Amino acid sequence: MTVLTPACRYSVRVSPQMANRIVDSARSVLNKFIPDIYIYTDHMKGASSGKSPGFGLSLVAETTSGTFLSAELASNPQGQGAAVLPEDLGRNCARLLLEEIYRGGCVDSTNQSLALLLMTLGQQDVSKVLLGPISPYTIEFLRHLKSFFQIMFKIETKPCGEELKGGDKVLMTCVGVGFSNLSKTLK
Repeated sequence: MTVLTPACRYSVRVSPQMANRIVDSARSVLNKFIPDIYIYTDHMKGASSGKSPGFGLSLVAETTSGTFLSAELASNPQGQGAAVLPEDLGRNCARLLLEEIYRGGCVDSTNQSLALLLMTLGQQDVSKVLLGPISPYTIEFLRHLKSFFQIMFKIETKPCGEELKGGDKVLMTCVGVGFSNLSKTLK
């Protein structure tokens, strides 16, 4: 089961009304699944806001087992790419979060490679992590781990069933290289 936790919508050097438009459009998608959603807004203006105008949305969902899944979108920088409407950004970010929830696993698709890197650099012991379907970026990252650390992961597919809801899962297992910080002083 997944519960939506507080999310943040931000706007910098644009009308504060942009915030409300993003929140309303994200809620229009998410309220179909769960009614109590908390989306906080943060509007910056003046000298403390920097020089680049824009807006964005970060959404986070927490599973009942304590896993946090997230999705984030931001408007394009001024003069780069097509202009993004706040309503489109809110709806697209909500859909991305629902996709992450469906994919499941203990790590969202954006952070799969970070979890695998930490497992690689960890102790010389067996580490395991359950991921949703592996992203193309993670596949390429696994190739880099093999090139740099000569480490290979055991990959087991876990089809979605009664216990595992959503998409198929992948159990990744490896033995860490035992990396330690040589600059660290010992007492």
